[in-house]
Amino acid sequence: MRERSWRWEGPLDLELVLLPHRRGTWDPAWRRTPDGAVWRTCRTPDGPGTLRIAGGGGRAVGTAWGPGAEWLLETLPALLGSGDDASGFTPGHAVLREAARRHPGLRIGRTFRVLEALVPAVLEQKVVLAEARRAWRWLLLRYGEPAPGPAPEGMRVFPAPEVWWSIPSWDWHRAGVEAVRARTVANAARHAAKLEGAEGSAEADRLLRALPGVGVWTSAEVRQRSHGDPDAVSVGDYHLPSLVGWSLAGERVDDEGMLRLLAPYRGHRHRVSRLLRLGGARPPARGPRRPVRDYRSF
Repeated sequence: MRERSWRWEGPLDLELVLLPHRRGTWDPAWRRTPDGAVWRTCRTPDGPGTLRIAGGGGRAVGTAWGPGAEWLLETLPALLGSGDDASGFTPGHAVLREAARRHPGLRIGRTFRVLEALVPAVLEQKVVLAEARRAWRWLLLRYGEPAPGPAPEGMRVFPAPEVWWSIPSWDWHRAGVEAVRARTVANAARHAAKLEGAEGSAEADRLLRALPGVGVWTSAEVRQRSHGDPDAVSVGDYHLPSLVGWSLAGERVDDEGMLRLLAPYRGHRHRVSRLLRLGGARPPARGPRRPVRDYRSF
C-alpha cells in the first residue's frame, strides 16, 4: 500500500472531475463508496493498480495498491486536473456563465492511458449507451484481473493489450459486440505501445485516426480523458449538437452549426460541452428513443 496527499488551490469537485472515467453505474473499474471515496482501477505502465481517492477542504488523499501503486500516486494531481489551464476561457453566454458559476470545481484531468479510454469509446460507437456499458461490464468481468488491495467487491483491472486481441469471436458475441467494433478494438490493442507513446493530444489524434474504425468522435472521446484536452470536441455525437444549439442559440443544429457556435471558445470547446451537459438545455423530444438492441440474439 502507498499513500499520497495533494493540496490544490481554488475549488475542485473530485467526483465531477473523475466522473468522465466511469462507464455506467456498474462499471467494474470505477466505484463510489458510501464514505464518499472514489475507487478506480488502472493498468499502469508498471502493472495493475487500484486507487482510492478521498478529499475535502482543499486536500485529496490517494491510497494505492498493486504493482502500479507508485505510478497512480505520481499521476494523481494530473488525474484531478492539476494541468488544466482555464485562464483563457471566458463564458460569454448567460447559460455558460450560470453553469460555470454553479460548478466552479469542474476541471479536466488526464489519465495518460490511451487504450483504456479507447476500448469503451469504440464500444459506444453507433449504439445506445446501455448497449455499450453492458458490453464493457461483461468484458471486464470476463477478462479483467481482480483489483489489487481491499477494493470493493467485483472491481476489475483493464485487461492487457494481448488479451484484447485474443478474445474469441464467440465472446465478443456474448458481450453483444458485433464484428466491426471487435476488430477495431483488437487492431488498436496491437498498436497499444505506439498509442501510449503519443507525446501530446495532436499526435494522439493523428495516430488514433490512422486506425481503421476510429474517427473524429472516437479520437475526441479518448483524448478528453487520456490527455485532458479541453478542446477535443466530440463531432459526430448523437446528442451534443442539439444540446449546444438549443443552449446557445435556441435552435436545433447539426455538427457544422455546433462548431460555429463553439468557435468563439476554441481551445476550450470540450470544456464548454461539459458545462452545457451540466447546465444546458435540450430541445423537446420529437420521436421515440433509439431502441436498445441485443447483438447476442442476432
